[in-house]
Amino acid sequence: MARGTQLKAIALLPAFALVGLTVACGAGGSGAGNVNTSSSAASGTASGDAVAVAKDDALAAMVPADIKADGKIVVGQDQSYPPNEFVDGGKPAGFDVDLGTAIGQVLGVQMDFQNAAFDGIIPGIGAKKYELAMSSFSINAERLQSVDMISYYSAGTSLAVLKGNPDGLKADDLCGKKVAVQKGTTQVEDLDKKNAACTGAGKPAIEVTQLQAQTDVNLALTAKRVQGELADSPVIDYAVKQTNGQLESVGTPYDTAPYGIVLPKNSGDFGKAVQGAVQKLIDSGAYKKILDKWGLNAAGAVTKSEINPAS
Repeated sequence: MARGTQLKAIALLPAFALVGLTVACGAGGSGAGNVNTSSSAASGTASGDAVAVAKDDALAAMVPADIKADGKIVVGQDQSYPPNEFVDGGKPAGFDVDLGTAIGQVLGVQMDFQNAAFDGIIPGIGAKKYELAMSSFSINAERLQSVDMISYYSAGTSLAVLKGNPDGLKADDLCGKKVAVQKGTTQVEDLDKKNAACTGAGKPAIEVTQLQAQTDVNLALTAKRVQGELADSPVIDYAVKQTNGQLESVGTPYDTAPYGIVLPKNSGDFGKAVQGAVQKLIDSGAYKKILDKWGLNAAGAVTKSEINPAS
């Protein structure tokens, strides 16, 4: 999933212990259904402090008739990936939630954010369970074979370790180390490649722990069950700040790639409407306000949103 941070105040426990939620930037996977949660935290509109923007009638006219009819877009999202998407006070919150809400305002519809297991979201788009997905999905060639993706931010992978890096981890040398990662993310693929390099060089394999929710990955590291974790850079930045000095990042982000809003393949005017809404938010300055609110690094900001950019 990659991201940045001086954010809305959130207690450490809610951010890291969203038990039962399931996120990230990764690869697709077979379709798990919605995550079971005990309250309305699994879906709903964003908290009321998102940036307010005006409707664009020309873009709104391009929205499919069935969406206009019910006045909402059903959005698949794994809300365990702060600061991009998470649950705060029983409601969806985060960068993707605020940006998604603003897109809905431009298009004259509400965004109905549905919490789901990350690796089930893209299959859910294909099954028409969701009309759009916005959950820190990195754009890559594999995903573009089955869905359309609209770029809106660029992020890389970062390594987090315990403060002081007591085990001496380096992102380019994790052989023999215990590393946690979220299931279905691009970081899983990254560790597969790193592991092949380790064993090919006669070095011990990386001991990889895959967990369903990013919040559980963070907890595994702070509880010292693993020695490091890989995640999108904004998420690592956020975790470092929220753990009050328990963690630190090592090195600089790598494998930077754009995040993409996911739509059904050959989305036509719907895709053009969403891309146009993102561009309008960029041009108006609303996009920057949302980035600043959530502390995302300005280096990841895009000036041009594209449909299916070359990956």
